[in-house]
Amino acid sequence: MTTTTPANRFADYFVICGLDVASGLEPDRLSGDHLHCPPLERPYKSKVLAHYPESVSWNPFDKDAVGMLCFPKGLTFRTQRHARDAKFHSFIITREDGSRNFGSAYIFFEEVTNKRICSAMKTLQTMYLLDTGQSPKDSSHSDSDDSPIMMKTIIPQGEGKKTFEAEKDKLYVTKCICLMTQLPFVRACRNFLKQMHEAVAKSPQPSLPLESYIYNVLYDVPLPPPGRSMKFFGVSSPIVCQRPGTNELPLFDFSLWEFFRKLGTDNVLKIFTCVMLEHQTLLYSSDYNKLMLVAESISALMFPFTWQHVYVPILPASLQHFLDAPVPFIMGLHRGEEGRSELLRSCEGNMCFVDIDDNTVEVPEDVPVFPHREELSEELCALIKKYNRMFNKDVQTSNRSYPGTPKKDNSNKVAGQLDSGTGSWPNSPKKMEILQQSEAWMKISNLAKKTGVWDSIEDFADDVSLKKDKAAKDSKDPSLVPVSEVDDLKFSNAVREIFLNRFVHMFSSYEAFVIQPSQDMEAWLNNRESMQIFDKASFLSDQPETHLPFLSPFTETQMFTTFVDNKIVSQWEETDPYLRVFDDRIKMINDEPGDPRTPTYSQCPSFLNTEMNIEKRSSFIDHTASKPASPPAGQFEPATVQMGFFPILNQDILNTEPSCNKSKSRENAKWRKKDRILQHAEHLQLSSDQRESTAAERNAKQWLRYLQEAKIKSLRQPKLSDMSAQGMVQTNWKFVETLLKECKTKTKKMLVEKMGQEAVDLGHGEVRITGVEENTLIASLCDLLERIWSHGLQTKKGKSALWYHLLSFQENEDVDSNRSSDVKVLTPGPLKRNSLIDLSSLMDGSIKILGRSISWSNLSSMTIDSDKSATLKTHRRKGSQGRIELPILKALPKSLLHDMRIVQQMTNIKTEVGYSRAWVRLALEKKMLSAHLKELLQDSVLLRQLYKRYAFLRCEDEREQFLYHLLSLNAVDFFCFTNTFTNIVVPYRLLIYPSTKFGCGTTSATPWVSIAGQLGETGVIEIQKGCLDHCVDNKNLGVLTTLRIGHDNNGMTPRWLVEYVLVRNEISGHTYRFPCGRWLGKGVDDGSIERLLVAELVHQTSDNDDVVTCHTPPRSRSPSSPRKSCDQVIPISSIPEIQENLGHAVNNLVKYFYKPEKERGSLSFLLCGDHGLVQCLESVFLCGFRSSRLFRNKMFIWDYFEKVKTNFENSLSGNVRRPIPEVAKAGYWLFCNLLNKINAATETIGKDGKFQIFICVGVRDHCLHRWLPLMANTTVTGQMYEENSFLRDPALTKFLVHIINTLNEFPIVLEPSVLRGLEM
Repeated sequence: MTTTTPANRFADYFVICGLDVASGLEPDRLSGDHLHCPPLERPYKSKVLAHYPESVSWNPFDKDAVGMLCFPKGLTFRTQRHARDAKFHSFIITREDGSRNFGSAYIFFEEVTNKRICSAMKTLQTMYLLDTGQSPKDSSHSDSDDSPIMMKTIIPQGEGKKTFEAEKDKLYVTKCICLMTQLPFVRACRNFLKQMHEAVAKSPQPSLPLESYIYNVLYDVPLPPPGRSMKFFGVSSPIVCQRPGTNELPLFDFSLWEFFRKLGTDNVLKIFTCVMLEHQTLLYSSDYNKLMLVAESISALMFPFTWQHVYVPILPASLQHFLDAPVPFIMGLHRGEEGRSELLRSCEGNMCFVDIDDNTVEVPEDVPVFPHREELSEELCALIKKYNRMFNKDVQTSNRSYPGTPKKDNSNKVAGQLDSGTGSWPNSPKKMEILQQSEAWMKISNLAKKTGVWDSIEDFADDVSLKKDKAAKDSKDPSLVPVSEVDDLKFSNAVREIFLNRFVHMFSSYEAFVIQPSQDMEAWLNNRESMQIFDKASFLSDQPETHLPFLSPFTETQMFTTFVDNKIVSQWEETDPYLRVFDDRIKMINDEPGDPRTPTYSQCPSFLNTEMNIEKRSSFIDHTASKPASPPAGQFEPATVQMGFFPILNQDILNTEPSCNKSKSRENAKWRKKDRILQHAEHLQLSSDQRESTAAERNAKQWLRYLQEAKIKSLRQPKLSDMSAQGMVQTNWKFVETLLKECKTKTKKMLVEKMGQEAVDLGHGEVRITGVEENTLIASLCDLLERIWSHGLQTKKGKSALWYHLLSFQENEDVDSNRSSDVKVLTPGPLKRNSLIDLSSLMDGSIKILGRSISWSNLSSMTIDSDKSATLKTHRRKGSQGRIELPILKALPKSLLHDMRIVQQMTNIKTEVGYSRAWVRLALEKKMLSAHLKELLQDSVLLRQLYKRYAFLRCEDEREQFLYHLLSLNAVDFFCFTNTFTNIVVPYRLLIYPSTKFGCGTTSATPWVSIAGQLGETGVIEIQKGCLDHCVDNKNLGVLTTLRIGHDNNGMTPRWLVEYVLVRNEISGHTYRFPCGRWLGKGVDDGSIERLLVAELVHQTSDNDDVVTCHTPPRSRSPSSPRKSCDQVIPISSIPEIQENLGHAVNNLVKYFYKPEKERGSLSFLLCGDHGLVQCLESVFLCGFRSSRLFRNKMFIWDYFEKVKTNFENSLSGNVRRPIPEVAKAGYWLFCNLLNKINAATETIGKDGKFQIFICVGVRDHCLHRWLPLMANTTVTGQMYEENSFLRDPALTKFLVHIINTLNEFPIVLEPSVLRGLEM
């Protein structure tokens, strides 16, 4: 006796599940408490009564899992007054290693004849009636149950009386027969099981024992080879199944037509998008088969990607606690008597909830739109409309309509169904009964009998059977598959091809961005966690902007990571079958003319090739399995079959595997020969890889095992067979470890992405990307926090578990504050941790006030001024030294509740999930996320009230590590709140720091400022005279870029020396410093009364400072001598340094334009900020400038420009005798025109400010590189510059022209704040 390999066997096990009479009537306690329900509505414990064979080596039998999935909600009892229709559903058993087995369960009702069971049910009924206050006599029927009306009335399930009376009622219980297979041949298994049930439920009995058919399907029916169809024999008719080829889409045996009919195109695309982004997805239906249909259909549409997380399409009632799993999942939940509101999950705000029966889909708030969603929907609707006509259903095909149900067509059934030589098959009894009841038919029948055409109607049926049988023999193996089924297969194939076509065009160039390792496979697997495998930044920069909201989070999913892993491993091992098909499709479109990555939508090409394969396999059966045979006479005794009862079969027959005899070898050889002939005839030209598909699958499983060991995130599949308390604890502990590992991974990635080049220097090997990428990472972090806070939650209230915890904390704090306000101040008692004065360190010679330690020596010098904080900060003189009182920027409140109140005041947020995410973004931007969550979790009483003991938040060590990982995010700056909520009103605090020198820090004029950011500007804001601390409310400006400050130059002493200005966002806490160090006033410095300042973000140095005092920093340019003195000449050695700085400034501008638009920084800073282009060109023009030595009055660069303008105007007026080229004339005119516009535009801007505008406009209009040679050739340049200068040295002038010319290819757009609103 030999062992059959799994590749050669169609089915592994035949299983019988039902009521174990020996154990009695046991309630299914794992399904919950149902004592409040009538006994007929309660679930009862089922058991695997028998399975055949006992075990196979490649697929050990999981008794608990199979029994649980055959009856997910336990056994069901009914009486003869209730509907008892048979039902079918398939299921999947996913092991912890990711491997899957497929089951097909056929459930029917069987009469209970055991008196002990009936007596137990009667006792339960009596107890229930007494508990509910009813009398058992009241439950008797008002009408006689024996009346014909009552006997014929069948009460639909769920209606009527749920009572059982042993004297009058018959009791029925569910029973299940099941097939376990390696591949999901759902239609074939359903047909086989249905025929098996009908063999015992209807007459006549089959000619062979039941064991013959089951033995045949277990041992004699092989798997069809890839690309082939096979026929095997059931009890009453042959069954056909087909398997796609290696170059086709994988096997899928569900109806996508039914899937779209139940949900509609819009809902399908919603679910599909959520699953692709790995959101938790919960399916909800009263039909187990619908749960499997939706789950498997969505999984099929994901090709070539595969779901990598928890996948339980049918969740047994005993495992409903897995809905709290803080990991992505696809689960199916059976609809019970509970309402929708009772199913409210703690993390429902981040869950996709699909109510299949009601055709409703609820998705998370921030799910992006799938690329080309509208065009994809239109293509699907056109396909549905086409097949709707084929199915003869007139159904509208709008986006929210459902396709019609396929019309069942039996017209194409062939005569081969009538007789296989294995038993007596009825000839459509329903049709014969209809004919016999027809008067016209009776007249024709009597006439035929008189004329001798036939003796009875059976002769007519036999004659028809013989003619059809003869026609089948004369034809070339005609199809046994109904036309409607073939059309359904073709429709499913077409839909899957459309979705695959979308992925092919979206990822047609993915291979170019896969980072192939240089080491061998073992070394790569060992270092997999630290390896970068995909150049995500470059890939996203190559995609249309409208696709980024979806593609950015999708490239972070585990399914995409696994897909790229498969691509890398394919250089060492056999290519994954899914990947091979996908790469072949990409190659096909790349070979076609044109760019496959066009931004327009490309419809799927013709499905002719794949449709032809389906039709061919359906019309011509490639292989026919051997027919069932009777067991050897005298050796085994088959089970006795009683009408209406499925028996326990003879295990001696079904556990005996066949021996490998010569006839079997010859049969296999005949199959192989036939297959080779078919391949040759079809010119398939299969490669060696395709011919060895079984070996490829085996190799794929081998290296997938290695990948699973190297992956950061492994599968967390519920183990159905382990329901013990220890198993539950172990499962929850795995969830806790998974959450902690995921937190570590996400925080590390966020740090690496934000740190950019610094992270590369530290060896992380990743490039910086912001914009959409940053938003994706933060949204992913918000999802993680919601899943952590939903794990082990006691009471599920609201859609956001985190926000519910925050509200509970806020409520407790408000109650405590109200209680404390009622207590007298002088009442003695222990000090709280937030007390104003802490005397705990009294013996150490110090005292803590407001959290700060004050020594006794400093305590005597302290003065208390209660009104000091409220005093307006003005620049009054302080003491005899003439000092002024500078403003102090006090730290913002760092309370968790303070940030909550800010979020609660935002009127544009309407949901709990929205409040939660806004609060997380605000805390992250303020670098307070870890501190806030630590404060929240320190309330241990509230934590115990809200969470179960196994919850992640109650695991102290893991919780501390979690907060530590979040604390690491304080190392970088985020603007996730500011850039997301752009329409809110933000208070900005403005602090002006003038010089402290005598006579420099005061002004008699009225100051004004104008603040600009990436989202807008405030306009002119007048400031009260003498006020240095001002607050203004304005619509969110985003990240601040520039500030323009000036005054009206009125009064006796208007001039004012401003060192710098601080502006703080009072919500986010971001503080910007605007360095100035220049005079404002006429007759001093360059005569400017307004200046443009560029923002610099102030980084917080200490988290523990209660008050932030900004000291005057060293100025970049001294106000008393802002330029080089006239006697100072820049040495030659400084020229290379100027060249280097200018090169860096231009290079930064070039890199700015090569970044995606949403990832660029501030262009104004690159132009006008520190080490910007304007500052570097100022150094160029100051190099060798004779401003002080040759001229008595101090000269500015703008004075040199004015003299050059005069020279150009003289040349244009004809005062110069030498001829001037036309190109030079145009340059002269543009130069003079720009200077005239700048001079005429405003009188408040000084000479340095005018120089800044000139440079910015010259670079924007691409004229500056043309003006420089013209300026160098004037006599003015020779008079005002040394020979060792950029404008007098031809080589240095050529260098300037060349480096500035590199900016000509970029469209430079200046902010209005740079031009001060001037129309230039």
